Amino acid sequence: MAKEYSRAQRIGDQMQRELAQLILREVKDPRVSGLVTVTAVEVSRDASHAKVFVTVMGAEIDAESIRQSVKVLNDASGFLRMQLGKAMKLRSVPNLRFHYDESVIRGAQLSALIERAVTEDRQHDDEATDAKE
Repeated sequence: MAKEYSRAQRIGDQMQRELAQLILREVKDPRVSGLVTVTAVEVSRDASHAKVFVTVMGAEIDAESIRQSVKVLNDASGFLRMQLGKAMKLRSVPNLRFHYDESVIRGAQLSALIERAVTEDRQHDDEATDAKE
């Protein structure tokens, strides 16, 4: 049985694809540092508002540059909304609000913790077997 998606989810998926391209091609502000990736878009049921979750990746990324990039995207939301209106066939394009998505960084931190724990367990097991011999 095929999984059914609501209209808001379908709009969000299409907006995610379109915004990724628009940000890459159209946002030329030098304050947007690094590579901006759209990780998810949550559209309200009435399609009047959309939360756009983004990550910023690059060599010199810190909390201030992330905050600045999100601010620039929020300032450019009217322009991006207009461009979305041209690209998507919607009667009404939702208002865009950009948020930083910490899940990617948090996932990397958790993976590093798990890897460290596994390495420590292996070292303890090796020490235990050496002590028995």
